[in-house]
Amino acid sequence: MEKYPATRVKRGVRINPANKFNKTQRDTEAEDGLDEAAEPKEETQFFREKPKEIVNEVTSPDLPMAYSLNPYQGCEHGCVYCYARNTHTFWGFSAGMDFEQKIIVKDNAAAALEATFRKRNWKPGTVMLAGNTDCYQPAERKFQLTRQCLEVFLKYRHPVGIVTKNSLVLRDLDLLSELASHNLVHIHLSLTTRDESLRRNLEPRTTTYEKRLDAIRQLNEANIPTGALIAPIIPGLNHHEIPGLVEDAAQAGACSVGYGLVRLNGDLGEIFEDWLQTHYPHRASRVINMIKECHGGRLNDSRFGTRMRGEGVLAESLSQVFKLAKRRYLTGRSMPPLNFDAFIHTNKGQMCLF
Repeated sequence: MEKYPATRVKRGVRINPANKFNKTQRDTEAEDGLDEAAEPKEETQFFREKPKEIVNEVTSPDLPMAYSLNPYQGCEHGCVYCYARNTHTFWGFSAGMDFEQKIIVKDNAAAALEATFRKRNWKPGTVMLAGNTDCYQPAERKFQLTRQCLEVFLKYRHPVGIVTKNSLVLRDLDLLSELASHNLVHIHLSLTTRDESLRRNLEPRTTTYEKRLDAIRQLNEANIPTGALIAPIIPGLNHHEIPGLVEDAAQAGACSVGYGLVRLNGDLGEIFEDWLQTHYPHRASRVINMIKECHGGRLNDSRFGTRMRGEGVLAESLSQVFKLAKRRYLTGRSMPPLNFDAFIHTNKGQMCLF
């Protein structure tokens, strides 16, 4: 495992856990100096890919979408808890620093999406744009792959869902407004903490809390259905903020509010524990023990139905707090249904000419 000083600027973690898929590992302490230097470069590296398929079927019963689409792999936001970190190992990188410094850019995302919609057997279902990494992460300002994909969704009148923690989503108000006019879009902003000091450590390159609330407000004022996700709840760090986060979301005009408990699958356990020892050493043991209490004595429970909510007395208590807050502040609100009948199938359209 590579481990570096805690002085790294605006990055989420300081370690690179060993990649179990790699047969060889780098030695950063080689005496002959031929291997890479111990201190990593801070600048982000971009790797270009052109995958044949861009839309993935979602089989998890815990997730309310049929498909996911990720224009980017890896994320500069650097959220220490991000479950997507583990997927970076399939590309030969680490789930640690590599995840936030080595970003894979899928240049042909929009073209591949359009090719999917043109298939004869394609049946419309909600496509979650950013089901893995954030589609409005910093790289989007440069590459604009998310905007290009939204143009395809609009062209084919296909429903799309978006989850983000970046106010950059407001850049695309024009496309989102037109999609909303056909009932083709749902958006959720992730709310984690009111504490800016905690946010900067936990999610170092994300939009501030106030800007996320403002994004929820502006999107709903533009008649674009937007809700909030109170996630992840980390016992011992932000669990006491649940009522306030729900209230703030409601006051910003959120149509709905979701909730999720942290789970540290794969390499996340090692990454998160190192982060805790770096930033909050005096409460590290308490936080870890509380997380384990919610997952049957482990840092992660992969079972469908319990993995995102946890189980046990503490998990149930947190769930009840959320439900009470939701009942108090959002009673009567909900997302409008998406329109699956507006989809323009090119093959059917061509047949209508005869």
